[in-house]
Amino acid sequence: MERYSAKKSNSLTDKDFQRLSQFRYRLRCFLRQSDDLCRAQGLTPLQYQLLLHLKACEGRGWATVGELAERLQAKHHGTVALIDRCEEAGLVERRPGQRDRRQMQVHLLEKGNRLVGRIAELHQPELMHLQEKLLVPGGQ
Repeated sequence: MERYSAKKSNSLTDKDFQRLSQFRYRLRCFLRQSDDLCRAQGLTPLQYQLLLHLKACEGRGWATVGELAERLQAKHHGTVALIDRCEEAGLVERRPGQRDRRQMQVHLLEKGNRLVGRIAELHQPELMHLQEKLLVPGGQ
């Protein structure tokens, strides 16, 4: 087993590690606050993310299960279970595709649209704070 040695050559500087650490810290703070905001509005963080991704498909107004799984970085079956819970809560609905009836489209319903809008608004101050903190002079 090889032990860490300070003498090993490394292309990263102490400043690089500090920037990475700060980025991870600020990101973690944002995600923790986001989780709290979601729960306060009666949603799980994953439900909010699903609604957010659907809202971002505004030009089309729907997404497939596979597209949502990719955006959530989740397994297909886990995404299906999440969609099931959101559908039971009246946030989304599945509809067969118009061109290919085998393809299921997930649509945002009015209740889901209201919640995602409210939570996104509540995120804005922390998002602005995150942007300010990540724009560190000298940072690349």
